[in-house]
Amino acid sequence: MEIMTELKDNTGLVDFAVTARKYKTLLTEKFRNRKVWEAPNEKEVRSHIPGTIVKICVSEGQEVKAGTLLLIHEAMKMQNRVEMPYDGRISKINVTEGEKIPKDFVMIEIA
Repeated sequence: MEIMTELKDNTGLVDFAVTARKYKTLLTEKFRNRKVWEAPNEKEVRSHIPGTIVKICVSEGQEVKAGTLLLIHEAMKMQNRVEMPYDGRISKINVTEGEKIPKDFVMIEIA
């Protein structure tokens, strides 16, 4: 499915095509002010939900294998195990035990 958008004049109407069919629509302010999507950075371990750091199981500079437990992140009364996605070295830990963090927070940086 291919989607193309193009602003038209001052009417606010937008042309877009989906599988060779053309449509017109008005974009809402919420849509125009949305956060722009960014490709995930492989070198960062981010929180997917706000919560509290219960336990940190690694230290900075440590060589870690894929699947090793990095930390436990408690969110919505559930303790989530955050594991290393691939072999690497921990370059920076940006959280402390007991710290409350927001969604999309960089918890650990990987070298």
